[in-house]
Amino acid sequence: MTKNILLVGVGGQGTILASKLLTTGLMQEGYDVKMSEIHGMSQRGGNVSSQVRYGDRVESPVIELGTADVIVAFEKMEAIRALEYLKPSGLVVVNNFEIESMPILSGKFDYPGNVIETLESKVRTIVVDASQKAEELGNSKVMNIILLGTIIKSMQLEHINWENIIRENVKPAFVEINIKALELGKTLV
Repeated sequence: MTKNILLVGVGGQGTILASKLLTTGLMQEGYDVKMSEIHGMSQRGGNVSSQVRYGDRVESPVIELGTADVIVAFEKMEAIRALEYLKPSGLVVVNNFEIESMPILSGKFDYPGNVIETLESKVRTIVVDASQKAEELGNSKVMNIILLGTIIKSMQLEHINWENIIRENVKPAFVEINIKALELGKTLV
């Protein structure tokens, strides 16, 4: 059976790195894995999504509407935008964090005040403060690895040696904090 994970966020949040680490771990475990990425208009600030599909045999890298097992939103408005991909029994893990887009910054639109409540009223939702937890660990950039930990736990992938994957793919100076971030993320779901 194929499993579908959709990671959504804003450029600069580390969405792509998290999906690449996830893909590496799944491949090392022997799964057939397909991944696709969509980058927004700009490297920093545009919307970004990664679709990761894995199982015994995966035909396409594209997650169809209504088939995602998990959506992990690095920014809460991106969770709303991605909802149509979630299957009825699916889970949304949302980082309680907002980044104002250019239309909001320019005053054309207001950032909606009820994003979390909207999600919770529509789908099974777990809200995490990954950005705050990353700050508490001492490095705001590990927020993506905290969210990767939530994926690992929610998809029951703890049996994979994620510590080795981090050691092999992260600069040595940041390995230990990333391992701590991953373990912390697992405790949030």
